[in-house]
Amino acid sequence: MPDAHEEPDGSPATAPSATTAPALRQGAGATTEAHADERRFRVYTAVVLTVGLLAAAAVSTWLPFDGSVHLWWIGPLLALAFLGAEQLGVNVDVRSGISWTISFTEIPLVIGFFVAPFEVVLAAHVVAGVTTLLARKVTGRVLYNAGAFLIEVTSAFAVAGLVSQAIGGPDGMPWVAALAGTLTAPLASTLLAMAAVRVLRRRMRVGTVLRLAGRILVVGFVNASVGLTGYLVISKTPEAWPIVLAVSLGLAALYWAYSDLLREQRDMEALSDVSLMVARSGQQAAARPAGKAGELGEEIDVGEWSTIAERVKDQLAAARVVLRLRLEPDEPMRAVVGGQQLPAAYVRPDDPLLRLPGAHVRHFRITEANPEVRAALLDRGAQEALVVPLRSANQLLGVIEAHDRLSRWRGFGKYDVQLLGTMASHLATALDNRRLLATLRHDAYHDPLTGLLNRPGFRQVAREPLHEREECVALRVDLDVFSTVSDALGYAWADRMVMAAGRRLRDALGPDIPVARLEGASFAALLVDCTAEGAHEIAERLREQLSVPYPVDRLTVEANAMVGYASTTVEESGPIRDVDGLLQRADVAVRATRGGEEVRGYAPSMGQIFLRRFQMVTQFRQALEDGQVSVHYQPKVSLPGKHVLGVEALVRWQHPEFGKVDPDEFVPAVEAAGLVGALTSFVLEKALDRVRRWLDEGLRISVAVNLSVRNLADADFPAKVADALERFGVPAELLTFELTESGVMADPQRALPILRELHSLGIVLAVDDFGTGYSSLAYLRQLPVDQVKIDKSFVLGMGTDLGDLAVVRSIVELGHSLGLTVVAEGVEEDVARDQLEAMGCDVAQGYLISRPLSEERLEAWLQARTARSPGHKAETVLTLLT
Repeated sequence: MPDAHEEPDGSPATAPSATTAPALRQGAGATTEAHADERRFRVYTAVVLTVGLLAAAAVSTWLPFDGSVHLWWIGPLLALAFLGAEQLGVNVDVRSGISWTISFTEIPLVIGFFVAPFEVVLAAHVVAGVTTLLARKVTGRVLYNAGAFLIEVTSAFAVAGLVSQAIGGPDGMPWVAALAGTLTAPLASTLLAMAAVRVLRRRMRVGTVLRLAGRILVVGFVNASVGLTGYLVISKTPEAWPIVLAVSLGLAALYWAYSDLLREQRDMEALSDVSLMVARSGQQAAARPAGKAGELGEEIDVGEWSTIAERVKDQLAAARVVLRLRLEPDEPMRAVVGGQQLPAAYVRPDDPLLRLPGAHVRHFRITEANPEVRAALLDRGAQEALVVPLRSANQLLGVIEAHDRLSRWRGFGKYDVQLLGTMASHLATALDNRRLLATLRHDAYHDPLTGLLNRPGFRQVAREPLHEREECVALRVDLDVFSTVSDALGYAWADRMVMAAGRRLRDALGPDIPVARLEGASFAALLVDCTAEGAHEIAERLREQLSVPYPVDRLTVEANAMVGYASTTVEESGPIRDVDGLLQRADVAVRATRGGEEVRGYAPSMGQIFLRRFQMVTQFRQALEDGQVSVHYQPKVSLPGKHVLGVEALVRWQHPEFGKVDPDEFVPAVEAAGLVGALTSFVLEKALDRVRRWLDEGLRISVAVNLSVRNLADADFPAKVADALERFGVPAELLTFELTESGVMADPQRALPILRELHSLGIVLAVDDFGTGYSSLAYLRQLPVDQVKIDKSFVLGMGTDLGDLAVVRSIVELGHSLGLTVVAEGVEEDVARDQLEAMGCDVAQGYLISRPLSEERLEAWLQARTARSPGHKAETVLTLLT
């Protein structure tokens, strides 16, 4: 008969059926509540057994039914039939938390109504049930189950008798009465289980009970109908028994096929769920802010791992699952429990269950265990356990333990062992991936040389205290001998000095203060709840300690440290809450340390650099009109044929007061002030005019213009570009827009539609500084681009750094695999050009070919260094002279 059980409402301990209560009782035996549960269940067992005996005596007196057959062997035969029906039971995991055991005891029970008196059927059922429990070594449930067996059969015959009397049928048992009585037995068993849930103070929703009762009635009706039909057919037509047997076997095969299908589906869902849960917990840990010392390392979240343990427990229908995890190599394992509470300090120093030399699941039963294993199981309050290690590359990441399967008849079987083994493999892989992500995250926020935070890590750590604390101070420390040591002794010696300076800085400030290496020999620290006076004292102490000579191997390197600091309250307009702004002010203070004064605090009077930028921004429009701003061009050539394919338009500003202003200084200021649209329009107009004049001369040379993120936020920008192309009569394919990954991904929802519209006009799009921005491959596939430009930092390092050489080769291969043209910037030597040509790079640009030139000098360069030859469409192709 069906035996359905479900875990209600995520309660910490579960009684899927009353027969599993002893396992729950033992699991919490170390607590007062568990002892109370044990006492209550003992009383409940005595009540069930007493009621069963009294009810059996009453029914035996009231309904001493005489069956149609009175043979001495019918009792043993029914007992064998009940025993076989229990052995052929099918366990179905309906969904998470529900284990539904389908047995076929309704078949011998419904036949027993016709062939044997009540006492014989009762004895046969009790003997078969108790024998099954003893054979499976489920000794702790015998008394309760004996009482349950008595009540099941007694209630079945009582209902059958009442129905028989109500319908007033002929002598003997009517089939309707037999069917009704048979359906009563599993319902009685279910009611007993629900009562046990209440006795143990567990919760089960009404909807859950109704669903289980419905399933029990359906399966019980099918089984009883098969048994009843088979008996009636054989009693009328004895030679029809092979057909009845075939139908019965077909029904059993259908149950087994259905259970296997559901089990496989549930196992796959469980494997997927566990892997996703671990992955999500890793992502959530990565999203959490850093600790007090700025460490962004891994942390264990008990709530997340408890959910994972509960999911594994539900799938195995276990009373308890223990995840013992080691998330860091040198830390002890931590236990996370799903299900019943664990006894305190249950793991012995040399626990035999945790001696796991291999990677396979081990199955321990208390009835088959040696004294040492038996003691370990008793410490856990468990009758049986499945234990499997979590291993990755021969490294023990943890252990999974599953205790006591919640089933009326059986413990853990081969399917449970297979599932736990597969789940352990998935969980080990997920844990390994989580650790890898934690390592990548740590590397992303930490300087690999010193182990201190890097600039992004410092920004992440400083964000919260800057917004929550009243006063914070940013320190910036610069060692002024870094470049000298690098030039004189090489970068290896300079790196050693930087590492030593980082250690001194950490030792001086302690572990609780965030410290970062910004670049070179520049460091930063954040002092929380510190006044400007206190910051000055700390800065003086740091300068003294960092200026002590550095013993590097057999040399002693003299050093001088300069320290600048800026407080969040330094501005009269209000506190500064921006990390970069605070660091910028501290940097200004460092630059102001001159004339023997190596420690300076930022003052608003030091902000002349900001005044200069303000002047440039306010004067920029006038500078465009006065001709102070011009466009220079840097040629680009094809590597195989050395043809001049195009030029890149670069803006220059000759300021009447400041002289030549570097684009890296004024372009960001112009962009921040919202004037980049005017700058882009100016460069675009000049570039298209130059291309138009080349076309008039029969030259087909393209021009590349750099775009800003502000251009990609302008919905009217594509229309403006189309209008400019039409006015100058320049084909769209001779115009290239260069953009950075970071510029696009600052607001991809707004930028991508603009780029697609520009691309639809026929304009060539190129990704500039490729390899230095976001996850390049992931975003490159989303962008409607035609070219990638390798950042010049990689090209410049190809001759001396094998890593840069490998990066360049990878970008060339990646670009070609995506059907893109690859352009290399920063080509300054013949060997770099030859290497790029051997790799198959398409276009080169750099000082080896030409520096950026004014329009007049570019014309002279073209005349002096190129030869003209007829090209396509009656246009001229320029080829570099060797």
